[in-house]
Amino acid sequence: MPGERENKVSFLQDLNWRLEAAAFKGLFGFLRLMGVERASGFGGKLLRTLGPLTGTHKTVTRNLRIAFPDMDPAERNRLAVEQWEQTGRTFAELAVMDRLTPDSGRIDLVGMERLRAVRDSGRPVVLISGHLANFEVMAAVIMAAGVPCQVTYRAANNPYVDALIRHSRERYGIKLFAPKGDGTRELMAGMKRGESIALLVDQKYSQGPEVEFFGQPVNASPGAARMALKFGTVMQPLSVVRLPGVRFRVTAHEPIIVADTGDKAADVKAGVQAANRFVEDRVREHPVDWFWVHKRWPPQVYEALRASEA
Repeated sequence: MPGERENKVSFLQDLNWRLEAAAFKGLFGFLRLMGVERASGFGGKLLRTLGPLTGTHKTVTRNLRIAFPDMDPAERNRLAVEQWEQTGRTFAELAVMDRLTPDSGRIDLVGMERLRAVRDSGRPVVLISGHLANFEVMAAVIMAAGVPCQVTYRAANNPYVDALIRHSRERYGIKLFAPKGDGTRELMAGMKRGESIALLVDQKYSQGPEVEFFGQPVNASPGAARMALKFGTVMQPLSVVRLPGVRFRVTAHEPIIVADTGDKAADVKAGVQAANRFVEDRVREHPVDWFWVHKRWPPQVYEALRASEA
């Protein structure tokens, strides 16, 4: 909470945070006035224009070459630009997420009997996915299905902006937050109470086991598989695809069972690999929807790519 940090920062830092938050609040207010269609389109056009001019665009193109080495270069370049539009739309849509719930009529639902079964069972599961399309939409679907669930999130550095983001999520039903990194205790306590947890499993985690992603080694978070194994439950994969007209399709896929063979380390690694394979399959189906702007692979993979280009 902002008040908890104010005593630990200088006056100038706190002032800077407040000014940033005021600008952020103004932007969100502007986007809400625009409405869903225009806000999404504005965000998409803005980042489609500016994104390729940033240094991050180099990360995007390198990631695409790692994932799709045999793809036609012109197609990769097209994807590199179009993924910026998806990222811009997703950011702008955060301001209007309360208008992108199942009740809005903008979300096609597939396999929702699986979420209803989780809700009715009273037992927790580990809901998993990746940074696909507007991944906030999946959280909105979980909430609308009535599944008691803690959603992990990475807190913004600016505590006032963080409070605004949390408020925007509360508008569409998220009440239980668990911070990434130091939120394990909250997650475990919640699962003991019968609350499910929702995790995005496709970002770099240097301390995690090494598995394969697009044919290359990656270190991935073991949290989802470890929790499923500890509580004797399944990983329930979800995916979201962006459709024309600011519409989405959310699918609840076949649950992933984390086998308990007695070899905990091996069982967790197998679960982590299964989760990352699920994300890879979804990215291959709709590559433009993935969040290509972060460095997913370890340094040696990027070094090998640069060496091959020399």
